[in-house]
Amino acid sequence: MPSLAKTMKLFTQLLQIIGSGAVAYISARNLRDLQTRPNTLAGLQLAESGSVPFLEQLSARAAAEGKDWLATQLSRHADDERRHGQIFAHALKQLNKQAIRLQDIPEKTADGKPDERRRSPFFEAYFKDYSRAQLGAEMIAWEVFLASTYILERDASKDFRRMAAALPDATPQDRSLKLGMVSVAEDEMRHAAYLKEAMERLLPAARVERLIDEWRDRKVNAMLAMVGQFLQHNGNLPSLVRDGAPVESDTPMLEADMISA
Repeated sequence: MPSLAKTMKLFTQLLQIIGSGAVAYISARNLRDLQTRPNTLAGLQLAESGSVPFLEQLSARAAAEGKDWLATQLSRHADDERRHGQIFAHALKQLNKQAIRLQDIPEKTADGKPDERRRSPFFEAYFKDYSRAQLGAEMIAWEVFLASTYILERDASKDFRRMAAALPDATPQDRSLKLGMVSVAEDEMRHAAYLKEAMERLLPAARVERLIDEWRDRKVNAMLAMVGQFLQHNGNLPSLVRDGAPVESDTPMLEADMISA
């Protein structure tokens, strides 16, 4: 008879497959559809660009603590995320759109309800029981940052590859975005590799595996929360885009420095 721990791990893996499949389907569908593509790109841009200050602060903290190797890796990670944001911003520009500025989002809507663009069911579930202060760059425990981000980066690499595969090849813009997505996926896998190495440098192997299992469980719950929100709103997610300046039709491709490692 399998142990309870093994049974639960298999159950978690099954939920991971189901959740990943649902998220992959939603992301691919929304990226292929020109009506929903701008909002998807805006969400990706805000997520990638928004992580840059946090990573830069962590890099400075690692350097101050004498963790020079980690500081260098975090600094490169921040540079990558900045470039990823530029890739998605450029793709939005091709559609005559741009992402909203988070500072322009009001706390509440006109009817007095909290603006849903300011909350993420995914991250609320993923970091359940952690306070905002505990997750700040100055205070976050290294093992919490490394394990939680490792799971996100490793899975993001697969997600970006799936989204790239879902994109059509009909236009130069589509092919350019596909190339950019593949580049982002490669970066995310490299990030996952350094994060796991950092855990292995810091912690015993058994502790590393327990942390990975813990944050894998959290990721499953977070994905289910995100899918639940999507279904609750009948597939209509809050808008993260606004009209932008038209882009010249003779510049459809991403700049080379945006998609190079």
